[in-house]
Amino acid sequence: MVNLQGKRVYSSPSYRALLGDPEKLFGTDAFQEIHPEDRERIRRVFRETIATGVGQRAEFRFLLKDGSVRYVESQGSVMRDNFGRVTNVISVSRDVTGRKKAEEQIREQAALLDKAQDAICVTDMEQRILYWNRSAEALYGWTAAEAIGQYGHELLFRNDSLRQMEAIKSLIAKREWKGELRQVTKGGAEIIVESRWTLVHDGEGHPKSILVINTDITERKKLETQFFRSQRLENIGMLASGIAHDLNNVLAPIMMAVPMLRDRVTNPTDRKLLDMLDRSVRRGADLVRQILSFARGVEGEHKLVQPRHLLADLEKMVLETFPKSIQFQKKIDPELWSTRGNATQIHQVLLNLCVNARDAMPGGGTLSVAAGNCSLSETEARAHAGVKAGSFVVIGVSDTGAGIPPDLREKIFEPFFTTKAPGKGTGLGLAGVRGILKNHGGFVDVESEIGSGATFRVFLPAAEERFARSTFAKPVEIPVGHGEMILVVDDEEAIQQIARATLENFGYRVINANNGVEALSVYKQHKEEIKAVVLDSMMPFMDGGATLRALREIAPDLKILGVSGLNVDEGISVGPGGVQAFLTKPYTAQDLLTKLDSVLQPLTR
Repeated sequence: MVNLQGKRVYSSPSYRALLGDPEKLFGTDAFQEIHPEDRERIRRVFRETIATGVGQRAEFRFLLKDGSVRYVESQGSVMRDNFGRVTNVISVSRDVTGRKKAEEQIREQAALLDKAQDAICVTDMEQRILYWNRSAEALYGWTAAEAIGQYGHELLFRNDSLRQMEAIKSLIAKREWKGELRQVTKGGAEIIVESRWTLVHDGEGHPKSILVINTDITERKKLETQFFRSQRLENIGMLASGIAHDLNNVLAPIMMAVPMLRDRVTNPTDRKLLDMLDRSVRRGADLVRQILSFARGVEGEHKLVQPRHLLADLEKMVLETFPKSIQFQKKIDPELWSTRGNATQIHQVLLNLCVNARDAMPGGGTLSVAAGNCSLSETEARAHAGVKAGSFVVIGVSDTGAGIPPDLREKIFEPFFTTKAPGKGTGLGLAGVRGILKNHGGFVDVESEIGSGATFRVFLPAAEERFARSTFAKPVEIPVGHGEMILVVDDEEAIQQIARATLENFGYRVINANNGVEALSVYKQHKEEIKAVVLDSMMPFMDGGATLRALREIAPDLKILGVSGLNVDEGISVGPGGVQAFLTKPYTAQDLLTKLDSVLQPLTR
């Protein structure tokens, strides 16, 4: 109790813990122990209480003699005399230091939670959001004011509700849960979070709330997916190299046999069949080279290409293999310019676009191909990285499908992005198209309207020699042998037989070996007669590289023609200590004879 001058007239025994002996406090200034920063404010409250006769609640700090600070909550009231005049002010106070420290700790923890990189929220057991930190605002887009009071399962989940229910069951059983969840943001974007849930209990041990800490791992999951797919592609590349080698062994006898058969056939119909067989086996060889280019990341050789021929082949393929419900239309400029590039890769680009157009019209429609010439200005070229202004060949592929939504038109060129159902596409097609065209100095653009289909336009730089005129090359004279003995080393019987037949038809004598071990034995027996060796690189027991080294020890100057089903073979190289020349399967009779002749040239016949 304090008089109107602010002097203590009574202090309860409970003041002993704060200010000492209550009896010694009598007559002392009631404001003396109040913290200097709070003192004037409390004096003002004291005066207002006396003036109005209405008590006020106030919080302030006591600054004790030992320098410690205690927080006090006080409720004031007045005492009046018989005439209604205020005579004293009664203050009922309590020490709230513990509560204030707890509140300060909570504020500090809340500030730390707001600084945390993870999205943190607290929900009740019905998943109504009670707390939402700043990182949650940044991740999901909803402010705390928008999120608090909402149900988490309605706000954040679109299609992963079953997974969420499993998390709830596990949380109740084990008091915590950890896993990955697919959620949505305010903008509708789907994200993947690594989520940790902890069950919070009340004082009686009953479940009270759920603490949820979410880490955005969307980009990490994308990188993981791309890494796994890259590993898969690497494995496919390794497998492709092996398959390509085997296919080349299959194609090589056919490619050498066709010219020999053509010389023996006189019936025009049979000759046409052989011509078709020759074209097919060459196309097969091109496809194998394309597989190897993909597997090894090797860019194909660029030559003069007339797109008209590729489009004619493409038309035939579409008409023969696409559903009859798809109509094909074409419009080709009769003066279409030529370009320089890899014909197989450009054909792959056009076929890929046609296949995509087909898939965009499952119920049928019209696939249109148009080709013409154009020129790009400096301004137009700058819109495409790496493209130079000048003359271009433009090939457009159009469909009458559903069209491409605007928000997907750039994403469709990203690696592994696909709108097709699982198992229907890898998402590599259009990324490959863009990559091939970039290597050719060109680009691709797309126009589409929902409900009206899409048009992809391929731009390829026109060659300086824009018109590829048909020229009749003088037939190349095939070199012939003069009775030289050639050792053919190959584990494929068909290749042995056709190579032997070819060489014998053109004046050579031939001796065969099935592998490196046999080749060494045969050479030692006939080393005075053998003038050259045709050596395959991949064989059982003793491969081409080991055989080459062994032959070089026996006969350092022996003429050797290396052969492989791969474009590059690490075991066999051209140069000192290696082979004089290298031949890639499948090869024609002319290829074999020409290479062998170049190897034998230094010899005196």
